[in-house]
Amino acid sequence: MEKVINAMLAMQRYPWEQGVCAQALYEAGYDELWIPMAYDAVKRMDHEGRLAMIGGGEAISDPAANGEVCLKAYEKSGDDFFKKGADAMLDYLMNKGTRTEDGVILHNDVSFFEGFTKYQLWADGLYMVPPFLAVMGELDEALLQIRGYKRHLYDAERQLFYHVKDVAKGEFVRKLYWATGNGWALMGLARVIEAALKAGRSDVADELTAFMTELLDGLLQWATEDGRFRDILDDETSFVDGTSAMMMAASVYRGIVLGFLPAEKYKAAADKAFETVSKHIDEYGLLREVCGCPSFVESGTSAEAQAAYIMADAWRRLGAS
Repeated sequence: MEKVINAMLAMQRYPWEQGVCAQALYEAGYDELWIPMAYDAVKRMDHEGRLAMIGGGEAISDPAANGEVCLKAYEKSGDDFFKKGADAMLDYLMNKGTRTEDGVILHNDVSFFEGFTKYQLWADGLYMVPPFLAVMGELDEALLQIRGYKRHLYDAERQLFYHVKDVAKGEFVRKLYWATGNGWALMGLARVIEAALKAGRSDVADELTAFMTELLDGLLQWATEDGRFRDILDDETSFVDGTSAMMMAASVYRGIVLGFLPAEKYKAAADKAFETVSKHIDEYGLLREVCGCPSFVESGTSAEAQAAYIMADAWRRLGAS
């Protein structure tokens, strides 16, 4: 695990990567690492309140992935520096970030795809925005966002999310069942459920647990023999990906520990995935055979793969203790 963490920390990071890596270290209990990362996320905050803004000037939702660690750093240290960062990020999301006509916060302020507008939702955003809103006490807004993603990106028949949609044009930009996108969605839902349970909001927790279970069942139908997934779930020619497998495992272990997922139904799938991915860590601590940065369309390595593995291990250990 030390090698996995060191390899992750050695990677250059965009806003969402800084956020998910810090979150993983927070959940694994490495205070000496995630608090300095939260500090730097605030130091790199832009004038609009977006955290960790290095190389992500067009990002709307991604910076919010840093939000919870800033809040937790404030709670742990009492230093208003961190609170100002979390509050500024919340203000940006609630009052400044561009939204669709029905109120869903966009992923970026530009389009990376020719012929499409910037009014796009990416499945990734389910992890970036709703969990932070939830821990900041905005559970109803978090639920509004999740329902919006479900309305625009979710295929209820297949029980999976498509990746990217241009809501303004009413057209899918990337009408693919991207495994990692569905992994992001699972991890986001699990964190909002956790926040809802802590807040005593059983209405929110029950609604999202039912939805998360449906999505999890949809994803697990596409598990390979060794417990991982194809990068594009229904494409047999697509490469095998370990990132989505670790995102699934982290979500399952969290759900089991917190009591909203049944171990007897899901633990075996998480265990198999974790065992397989653990066999594909090289001598430097890099997870191999994962959806690779910077393009995320081919096999490689990534900070989010490292982070998902750390999260999965942390919750797996909690479940065993």
